[in-house]
This record gives sequence, C-alpha cells and structure tokens, in this order.
Amino acid sequence: MPTPADKVRVIEQSLRCFAFGLLGLIPLLGLPFAVLAVFRHLNARSQGDREWNPAKLYLVWGFGLAWLGGLISLGGLALFVIALTKLYDF
Repeated sequence: MPTPADKVRVIEQSLRCFAFGLLGLIPLLGLPFAVLAVFRHLNARSQGDREWNPAKLYLVWGFGLAWLGGLISLGGLALFVIALTKLYDF
C-alpha cells in the first residue's frame, strides 16, 4: 500500500509534466521543456502505474503538449533553415 507521501509525489510529477508540456509549446525555447515533460511522463508512468493517480489527465495532456511543442519547434527550425538557404542561394 503506497504511503500518502508516495501519492503526493505521483500527483506532483503529473502536474510538473503538464507545466513542462505547456512551456514546451514555446517555439525553439520550449524544446528543452518538451524533453523534460516527456521524461517526467515516462518516469511517472513507470512509478505510478500500480497506484491511483487523480492527476492522470494532466500527465496525459502534458505528454501530448510536449510532443506538439517539439514538433512546432522542429518545424520552426526547418522553416528557418529553408529561409536561410533561399536567402543565401545555397
């Protein structure tokens, strides 16, 4: 049976994942936060699968936002590289 401290830790990890996922939506600057959110998600899932997690929705949304933010950042970087190649005629 998990202790109350373990339950609080799982909930806090879920909320941190969501916060990092939101920060991950910032183009380019949010890429490290998106990576952190993915790692928080994997860590929370591996530790908290056997426990009831009332913040599971935040964990799932944080994971999804992190992936979306990562794709936005990579798309922005690709557009930047394409613009540079057209500007300098590579």
